[in-house]
Amino acid sequence: MAKKTVKTAKKPPRRNMRAAERERFIVDEAVKFFAEHGFGGQTRELAKRMGITHSAIYRHFPSKEALIERVYEEIYLSRWSPSWAGLIQDRTLSLQTRLSRFYLEYVEQVFEYNWVRIFVFSGMKSFDITKRYLQIVREQIIEPACRELRHDLKLPSSDEVPLSEREIEMFWGLHGRIFYMAIRRFVYDTPTPDRLDDIVNDAVRVFLDGSKQLMPELVQSSSHRL
Repeated sequence: MAKKTVKTAKKPPRRNMRAAERERFIVDEAVKFFAEHGFGGQTRELAKRMGITHSAIYRHFPSKEALIERVYEEIYLSRWSPSWAGLIQDRTLSLQTRLSRFYLEYVEQVFEYNWVRIFVFSGMKSFDITKRYLQIVREQIIEPACRELRHDLKLPSSDEVPLSEREIEMFWGLHGRIFYMAIRRFVYDTPTPDRLDDIVNDAVRVFLDGSKQLMPELVQSSSHRL
């Protein structure tokens, strides 16, 4: 019987890349690598997976921390829309419309495997990516939304009565409720709805309905402490 020849799959030949192309390649692969293995993953393993030398990474990024910083810019800053802060404060629209529109646009950007898993790994490994990103959310979304809700309910402005942590935490509750679906989908790998439009709209409606009773109490409680 004639012996069958077993063909082994050959690795694709390396392309001669320009410096900018190779840097782009490293960043793209680092995003996928850290999403799978967390920031404990070694750059040596990343290089092996990419089919390049370990030193090639460090010709573009002086340290692992510098590479992680670039991943932060790529995954988080590039997906943050500068228009969102203005949308939250656009009083030509109802607050319900503004919040619903923001969160529908937000889930389009962040409900993605790499985004969610890097976010979670960052928090567990004490990298400040999560902290810096959440500070942006607080300053551009949470606190302005608190002020807009006060305006909507004809309550004293934050100039008269400073925002309280209870108010801010109330809005974090809405934010967390929506984001938790991404955690369920990409971290726990449990079923979530394919279409999130109705889920987001429901969450915003329930939040605003409940806040109509609670917010006056919170603002009054804050004013008594002044």
